[in-house]
Amino acid sequence: MKNKKTLLLCQGALIAALYIVLTFVANAFGLANYAVQVRFSEALTILPFFTPAAIPGLFIGCLLSNILTGCAIPDIIFGSIATLIGAILTYALRKQKWLAPVPPIVANAIIVPLVLKYAYGIEPLWFSFVTVTAGEVISCGILGMILLYALDKYKNVLFR
Repeated sequence: MKNKKTLLLCQGALIAALYIVLTFVANAFGLANYAVQVRFSEALTILPFFTPAAIPGLFIGCLLSNILTGCAIPDIIFGSIATLIGAILTYALRKQKWLAPVPPIVANAIIVPLVLKYAYGIEPLWFSFVTVTAGEVISCGILGMILLYALDKYKNVLFR
């Protein structure tokens, strides 16, 4: 039992670290924050499909990424909560492979535009809904599903 807990802790820490690194890569291209967001790290939001360790890993990775990239306090809090909600719901829907990217897309599409408006004053709100949703579809829906199908072949080795 202790080995299982250690494995989950290590997986969660690795996922958090990967999330941070991938956010910094997207940030270097100006894609990680504000109205137009295509965070490569959001592709990792499909990982709860494979392991519950991804839930805290994604939340902590997002939280630290938002802090380290200089986001406003509401963005740090509510952006991270959006990722947490998406991760929990992805885990809950893990029996349906094609649904894996839907919860993070929806959670971020609803929460992040409101954060952009109230934390950064980005207007119009409808434009943020469009750009954030488009970014999430690219990150989670396209890149995430590519990752899911690539990892699915190795799930018994990577996510015992």
